[in-house]
Amino acid sequence: MSLLSQPPIWRESRVGLEVASLIRSPVFRGEGVTDAGGQPVLLIPGFLAGDDSLGLMTRWLRRTGHHTCKAGMRANVDCSEAAIERLLDRVEVLAECHGQRVALVGQSRGGTLARVMAVRRPDLVSGVVALGSPQVQPLSIHPLVALQVVAVGALGTLGAPHLFGHSCRRGACCLRFWDDLQADFPAGVGYVSVYSRSDGIVNWKACLDPAAECVEIRASHLGMAANAEAYTAVASALERFRRADRRRAAQRQVRYNRAA
Repeated sequence: MSLLSQPPIWRESRVGLEVASLIRSPVFRGEGVTDAGGQPVLLIPGFLAGDDSLGLMTRWLRRTGHHTCKAGMRANVDCSEAAIERLLDRVEVLAECHGQRVALVGQSRGGTLARVMAVRRPDLVSGVVALGSPQVQPLSIHPLVALQVVAVGALGTLGAPHLFGHSCRRGACCLRFWDDLQADFPAGVGYVSVYSRSDGIVNWKACLDPAAECVEIRASHLGMAANAEAYTAVASALERFRRADRRRAAQRQVRYNRAA
């Protein structure tokens, strides 16, 4: 990545302004947001972040009628394959409890994990909303953040528990993960990729997954968890996932009635 093409990391300093703007926004008050009727949603944080980083969005989703579930992460730094297995266990339980498929909302690396989860278990996932996730080029990130990836990988390679190692990039442990990340996205599962040209960490072009509906907003990378435009995009996507699953259920009922 050339110096001219590096994401403008200094723009991440506006996160506080984004939070203040969100709290004053109509969407945060639930205006124009259809009650979700208990729609199950799993939230997955980004690299180095934990569940608390999506706490504001979690509380907003609950107020608007969603049943949320945390990823169970203090920091999203584990081996991708191990993380996927644990997250799918949570999705399976959530889907069984609610009798319907689960929507996934993932920020940055969380969105990348969510895409792979949908590829593996479309029977459990109604849709994916990826916030600033570099799906096309996962390492198309600012060099300062890339150094953090290298540092975590080094610690994991040396044996530190619950950290990905350098072998996770090209080693046997995550071969299936990388294959599934590049696999065709399943039909019948919604997919929205939210991106910002002023993202200070991820190269926005890496978020333009051809399989997704790509939605552009004005936000910092970290601020996508606390940005009014991002919340509007999330609410709209989740409502479409609900409608699609209701149509799917109705079609199944019609087929059942015809066969009976």
